[in-house]
Amino acid sequence: QVQLVESGGGLVQAGGSLRLSCAASGRTFSTLRMGWFRQAPGKEREFVAAITLNGVGTYYADSVKGRFTISRDNAKNTVYLQMHSLTPEDTAVYYCAADPPPYGLAPQGPSTYNYWGQGTQVTVSS
Repeated sequence: QVQLVESGGGLVQAGGSLRLSCAASGRTFSTLRMGWFRQAPGKEREFVAAITLNGVGTYYADSVKGRFTISRDNAKNTVYLQMHSLTPEDTAVYYCAADPPPYGLAPQGPSTYNYWGQGTQVTVSS
């Protein structure tokens, strides 16, 4: 069993930045592929970013490419999402997710991930 705890959400003005963190426990972190998703009110959960085991490979949704950066620190069992140039359209609950072995095929797909955090609210004011 994997436990995921997000932090770092909050209220920020448009154009601002936030860094989300997700601390994992319950399994060797370096064996977990990690992803970030978000869900805005009335919308489906959508992929934001994903990262491979060693952090070398990253994937991004087109809507956040160039503004968001996913990274991980395997020594700290933590994955991060650095967000810049935030817009009101980025307002959502952000979730981190873990994909243990055997790994799923599509890092962008929610069904790939077996474990989810409780989410952290990000609100961007105009």
